[in-house]
Amino acid sequence: MIAIEDIALHFGGIKAVDGATFTIERETITGLIGPNGAGKTTLFNIIAGIFAPTAGRISLNDKDITGFLPHQLFGHGLLRTFQIAHEFSSLTVRENLMMVPGQQAGENLINAWFSRQRVANEERAIGKKADEVIEFLNLSHIADEQAGNLSGGQKKLLELGRTMMVDAKIVLLDEVGAGVNRTLLHEIGDAIIQLNKERGYTFCMIEHDMDFISRLCDPVVVMARGQVLMEGSADEVKSDEAVIESYLGTGMKNTPTAVPQ
Repeated sequence: MIAIEDIALHFGGIKAVDGATFTIERETITGLIGPNGAGKTTLFNIIAGIFAPTAGRISLNDKDITGFLPHQLFGHGLLRTFQIAHEFSSLTVRENLMMVPGQQAGENLINAWFSRQRVANEERAIGKKADEVIEFLNLSHIADEQAGNLSGGQKKLLELGRTMMVDAKIVLLDEVGAGVNRTLLHEIGDAIIQLNKERGYTFCMIEHDMDFISRLCDPVVVMARGQVLMEGSADEVKSDEAVIESYLGTGMKNTPTAVPQ
């Protein structure tokens, strides 16, 4: 679904991403791991249109999307979440979800004045969709709570819910488990698996929790120093000597269980 071909991004003399190449297959949950500074989030920012690459090509369903801006990629069904959730803190959970669909009739001043029934009908339909998403994510008990009051895990669920408001084709998840308690993390994992299996969502996720990666992801792509080090199953990755060395340095090659959990 996504082909990342020899992508590079240089900041002066710093090679943040240096010739990364891999694919994200349709209806998979692909894991992207690596030590801090490996270039994972920078690569996500390139795919999501926040940074333009210095070199290389990215395609979505064989269409070249290199250099597309985030709002253009949104129209193609490519969305991302962030390690630190970006909610509208003063709006409720329901209102946060209802903000997502683009080109709503009520955003046009003429429609707001002269097509009030059309605006009301569309808002009712979007509200119904938001309630379905809230129920799916087990957030009904906080649907009318201001998003700024949510826990870290609840905010991550809300971010996932926002991708559901437009039936995203591919979602980039940036450390969805960061700062989330184990109970909520399990719920988030269940939701991701269900979206993948039942609704055909494609995911690529950066994550440091190898138990979470092992549960959800196949394949797993490992980055180090801006490049793709290897790709394989979670078990293959955790036992690979080059991966262990990239995390821990030399002298630990015979300790596969030491890969960060």
